[in-house]
Amino acid sequence: MLRIHQIKIPAGPETEVRAALEKRMESLLPDKSTSWRVIRRSLDAREKPQLYDVFSVEADLGSGSGEERWLRSHRRLQAESVRTKLYEPPVGKAGERRIVIVGAGPAGLFAALILAQAGMKPLLIEQGAPVEERKKDVSAFWSGSDLRPYSNVQFGEGGAGTFSDGKLNTGIRDPEGRIEYMLRKMVDAGAPETILTDAKPHLGTDVLEKVVTGLREEILRNGGQIRYHLRMTELVLRGGFVQALRCEDTQSGRNELIPADAVILAPGHSARTLIRSLYTQGVAMEAKGFAMGLRIQHPQRLIDRIQYGKNYDFLPPADYKLTARTKEGRGVFSFCMCPGGYVVNASSTPGMLCVNGMSYADRAGENANSALVVQLDPKDFGTALFGGMEEQERLERAAFLAADGRIPTQKWQDFAARQKGDLSGDVRPVVRGTCAPADLSSLLPSVLTESLIEAMPAFNRKMPGYALPDALLCGVESRTSSPIRLLRNAQRESNISGLYPCGEGAGYAGGITSAAVDGIKTAEAVIRALES
Repeated sequence: MLRIHQIKIPAGPETEVRAALEKRMESLLPDKSTSWRVIRRSLDAREKPQLYDVFSVEADLGSGSGEERWLRSHRRLQAESVRTKLYEPPVGKAGERRIVIVGAGPAGLFAALILAQAGMKPLLIEQGAPVEERKKDVSAFWSGSDLRPYSNVQFGEGGAGTFSDGKLNTGIRDPEGRIEYMLRKMVDAGAPETILTDAKPHLGTDVLEKVVTGLREEILRNGGQIRYHLRMTELVLRGGFVQALRCEDTQSGRNELIPADAVILAPGHSARTLIRSLYTQGVAMEAKGFAMGLRIQHPQRLIDRIQYGKNYDFLPPADYKLTARTKEGRGVFSFCMCPGGYVVNASSTPGMLCVNGMSYADRAGENANSALVVQLDPKDFGTALFGGMEEQERLERAAFLAADGRIPTQKWQDFAARQKGDLSGDVRPVVRGTCAPADLSSLLPSVLTESLIEAMPAFNRKMPGYALPDALLCGVESRTSSPIRLLRNAQRESNISGLYPCGEGAGYAGGITSAAVDGIKTAEAVIRALES
């Protein structure tokens, strides 16, 4: 297979770009009947205001001398001969071995899918609600109803990523093709085919809901089971081996014992009660670095002008990625940037408040928003294993109190001046939930406030106009990742035999795609272990 990179087409309306690409491929390929397909598409804005769509294309010239001759005659192009590798899910032996998966986020869903396809008939348990019910609970909370502790932005089928921008790009290496397998399964479940080629694929929360439902249906079709409103409370151990799980029905309060030969633990980064319980049972874990900060909102039209040179109606809302380092060497960076999105009240515990970013598939919201966060090290919290988690909780309580349960919000100029101020200005807050003015500069610990203020000039040099005085800050962004890692060996098993921690909550992923891939790999490890 021939792979041609860096095919640049001037950006424009989609029909014009596609016509120009087809004409370019006709000029490159020896035969008009040669089949080809786009495998990657990105936008190059380095020569703004002239922008380019950049394509990578695969073409089938047949094996052998045809490709070699073409490559010799097109040496100036970035092209190569490749042998693509398709991921092949494992096949297991259907038997009486009981595999239980805890948590229905990306890691848990894809672990369950792999095991179900392998004929292992797994049981997936989730303390929250199915996504249809969960969506109603979250909407009601944003409209003023009480928070439901087990069905909210953090907990429930689909995991925390369900109410997000739905970004699918990742930096993990994937020589075995698991990412393409995952993306194709998402397309089968209702995602658009563009996620297979976009350099920065995203779904949006409205499409994610459909995809989660589609994945659930495929798990069930392949013999898997799913139970909702069932919370794991404790491992039942014998001689250091998992025997069963103690669980509680979160609706009735009834307790239940579920036998298990293997447990895949994919709890999500907000499962603090469960993590603490596992520690008391001897599950090995360690503190890890994570980041905290605030979310910033700008008018999306401003971000478009900064990134594209001017506003183009035919281009998608622009995104960005920013990094800086303080004089002390601490990293400050943007995270989970949501073009045309919303800042959402992402709380999961009564009396605490945290925020996240969310957008729909069309990214048509008035504002862009992104987390601006500061890297924290376990040493920042002394020697306590749960020091980082306790600091998250302290900040979330303070955020809840700062604006009487509403999202505390502050203009950038007031934050930099360390004064409360008001929300009058040219930027209108776009949130899910409600917001109110508060002094975030005094709410945050000094290391976060000072680091964000120090980093802003560097951000503004990279994106002139970014330090907009009326840009709105919302807090707190405290759950970028888990502050704890559950230790596992090369076979992905905990020090407790039969327990397999995985995903973002166990400290091994940082987004939808990396969590899903970790779930796939963990399911493979369980199959190997049970059949050895």
